Amino acid sequence: MSDTTRLWHPFADQAEVKEARFLVDRAEGVWVFDADGRRYLDATAGLWYCNVGHGRAEIVEAAAAQMRKLDTYFVFNDYTNEPSERLASRLSELAPMDDATVFLTTGGGESIDTAAKLARQYWTRKGEPERTHIISRGNAYHGSNGMGTSITGIPANRTGFGDLVTDTSRVAHDDAEELAAAIEEIGPERVAAFFAEPVIGAGGLYPPPEGYLEKVAEICARYGVLFVADSVICGFGRLGTWFGVERWNLRPDMITFAKGVTSGYLPLGGVIVSGRVSEPFWTPGGGPFRHGPTYSGHPTVTAAALANLDILGSDGLLERGKELEGPLYATLSGLLEHPAVTEVRGGIGLLGAVELAPEILAADPTASFRAAKAIRELGVITRPLAKGLAVSPPLTVTEDEIETIGKTISAGLDTFGS
Repeated sequence: MSDTTRLWHPFADQAEVKEARFLVDRAEGVWVFDADGRRYLDATAGLWYCNVGHGRAEIVEAAAAQMRKLDTYFVFNDYTNEPSERLASRLSELAPMDDATVFLTTGGGESIDTAAKLARQYWTRKGEPERTHIISRGNAYHGSNGMGTSITGIPANRTGFGDLVTDTSRVAHDDAEELAAAIEEIGPERVAAFFAEPVIGAGGLYPPPEGYLEKVAEICARYGVLFVADSVICGFGRLGTWFGVERWNLRPDMITFAKGVTSGYLPLGGVIVSGRVSEPFWTPGGGPFRHGPTYSGHPTVTAAALANLDILGSDGLLERGKELEGPLYATLSGLLEHPAVTEVRGGIGLLGAVELAPEILAADPTASFRAAKAIRELGVITRPLAKGLAVSPPLTVTEDEIETIGKTISAGLDTFGS
């Protein structure tokens, strides 16, 4: 690897990265290896996505076989391909909604933009074009595309880009009544949709308070507002179910997904759309939804997704997000004894967060990044957040490996300030 880089790294300080990068050379199971052959426990499953673990030959072979037959082709207009049709059918059958249809994208950010545009155009087609306002939650992360940037609940991600998409607002992530009050203030006749992650991920990892999700779903139904569940992180076993929302018996109007649908092996995302929302677009005279990424329904990618879903279903991995949530939360909770830790969040799904003490963050706002590097030097990869560290290992992780994660974080925190 050359001493400098021409690669622009997302969410990175290029002045630092251009001179000091961490080269991941190969991966297997829950482990990744650097160019010197040293291994690291991938306690983040990449960016929350490698649910079935690295190096699954079944996915590689499915993609290779599809490329030999039909490498790529689009699904615009009346064109289609067999693996994309099969994937859409399978996801619609798994989804907790009636008469579901599936719009495929290449990732979570595109899925959010698709769902937002669908929500607004749905109301236009229903004769209520004034319903354009979209409400999201504080601390929410919905990708970094145009709409995702506009509805994010992370202020730093909205700053410095000039005018964003209008008719958006945010409410507290843990107060359902604030959503009802916001709808009343804006006017129900102007609100198109409410977006919510079942468990907030990149914005700090906040599980929902007891009863919160059920209450916001009821509020949306009361006012006729579309309820969009952002399951990009929470789906495909991360919470122990296919889409995460099943744990609260939710039936959203739309579900956005990505990441775990292929375990990150190839880029894929999409929106599962209820029959209610798809009806104006799927009946004669509805006309086209004038939106779509070039690689929607890419046959090689959807073939990989099908193989990934097979693994999740047949290996019993889907349920492990729920089975291991207790051991992970218990291990991370043990870090509360460390002087550098002020809070631990988790307990719902195989993901959790460790928040650093406020005096550490006050002295150095980049402390979480320094802590993550110190922990990585000891052999475990964590994800730095604004105020701490996130973990979300592959569903194949063992309880012994979860204990290793906790012990290594503790040891890394012992050294990162020195």
